[in-house]
Amino acid sequence: MTRILTILIGFYIVCVMNAAAQQTVFNVPSADILDKGKVYLEFDASFKPNNQDALRRFLSFVPRFVVGAGGNVEVGLNLIGNVNPGTDATTLVPAVKYRFYQNKKKDLTLFAGNNFYIPVRNKSYNFGTYTYAAVAKSFKTNIRVTAGAFVFSKNVVVQNAARGGGQFSIEQTVNSKLTVSTDWLTGKHSNGYFTPGAAYKFNPQLTGYFAYSIGNADAKKGNHFFLFELGYNF
Repeated sequence: MTRILTILIGFYIVCVMNAAAQQTVFNVPSADILDKGKVYLEFDASFKPNNQDALRRFLSFVPRFVVGAGGNVEVGLNLIGNVNPGTDATTLVPAVKYRFYQNKKKDLTLFAGNNFYIPVRNKSYNFGTYTYAAVAKSFKTNIRVTAGAFVFSKNVVVQNAARGGGQFSIEQTVNSKLTVSTDWLTGKHSNGYFTPGAAYKFNPQLTGYFAYSIGNADAKKGNHFFLFELGYNF
């Protein structure tokens, strides 16, 4: 019974991963805001090639659409919950992110956002939210550090409970094409992962992201997987 429950929890993790419907580092929202009228498309693929106790073999796909609304606001939409093998828990995730303060001389940015979870298939809840606020600071060494706090409403990342915590990221620009990054959402829940990786610009429009997500809980038992993202700026 314990093993079956673990597997079910693993599939639940897959269904809600990569839940940020705006520009992100990997899973944590970034301080970047699209200019008015700019469009960004992204396709995320998470996959685990082997079976382990905490998380079984899977492949999950997440398309993402983001557009600049003007006034330091961007809006987006994800389609999450597409997993194989397993039962799809398709969920629409519209989102908004707002940069409400920016000091270019000090390279300091404050921003906040909200994601709205609307399950449409195999529902385990009817509606949920992910609310966050963060500060980002850039340094002359081409490093940007972001720190903030988040709250997931009941059932979004833990069944029958809400969760709050911290979210952090570090981005090191190596050159015009390569950025090495990591992000982390704290806590033991289905979005609680530490994710190191890199982003590579193939050209000014096309960027590939390559990372590995390691669970805050049960990492030694197999709660970790690969993450690949491909983004296109129009």
